[in-house]
Order: sequence, then structure tokens, then C-alpha cells
Amino acid sequence: MTSKDNSKAALIDSLNGLLADTLALYVKTKNFHWHVRGPQFHDLHLLFDAQATEIFALTDVIAERVRKLGGKTLTSIGSIAARTTIKNQDDTGLDAMAMVRELFEDNTAYVATLKATKELAGEAGDNATDGIIDDWTDQAEERAWFLREILA
Repeated sequence: MTSKDNSKAALIDSLNGLLADTLALYVKTKNFHWHVRGPQFHDLHLLFDAQATEIFALTDVIAERVRKLGGKTLTSIGSIAARTTIKNQDDTGLDAMAMVRELFEDNTAYVATLKATKELAGEAGDNATDGIIDDWTDQAEERAWFLREILA
């Protein structure tokens, strides 16, 4: 395997990790949308839904980048669970601010994952992935910003 092949394989692997995190972040955000309660219910219910919709829209684009690069994508809930760095949250009684804090932390970590994947795209000479990640990063930074401001 050449250095370029190794760089491409590392990028595909990173994109699949990003795909797992994207799907897990979607499910967690949607879970919080369904279970949020309290004085800020209306605003947070709508915010979580909007953020979940934005996150879900990335899944197909990320998977298609993997396929365009000649890789195979994640194939099951098990493959997603094995690859994600997003921690499960099954507590449906979590208070609203704990949900906001957790999503803020997850989106901030997601930005770091995006930046690491962008670096691998550059090493692999994949200008398309390198460029599109900037948009994904901007979206994730905006999600984190909105959540951070709620916590202030």
C-alpha cells in the first residue's frame, strides 16, 4: 500500500467514525427533543428538533463521501455503536439544563472530530471532503454556540 493509499484509508476510517458520531448525536438530540420538560420546554423542544434535523441531513452526505472514495460505510446499529464516541444517555428524567449541557459538550467534541477529519482529507489530497467539512464545522459550531448561550 502506498502512502497515498494509507492516507485515503485513514480518511475513510475517520469519515466512518464521523458518520457513527453523527448518527449517535442525531438520536441523542432527538431523544432530548422528545423528553425535555420544564419552563423552557417550548423553546428547547423546537431547538432540539431543528438541531436534530440539521444533524440527520449530514448522514447521507458523509456516507456518500465514503462511497465516492471507494470505501464501505457503516451497516448496522451495532457498527454505529462500536464506532461512536458520543456517550449514550438513557435517562429520560434528565433536567433540561443537563440536556443542554450534554449536547453542548457533544457538539464541541464533534467539532474536534470534524477538524481531525479535515486534516486527514488534506493529507489524502481530497479537496472535496476538505472543503465540505468547513460547512459541517460551521453548523456544529453554531449548534454549540446556541447551547452555550442557554447555559450562560
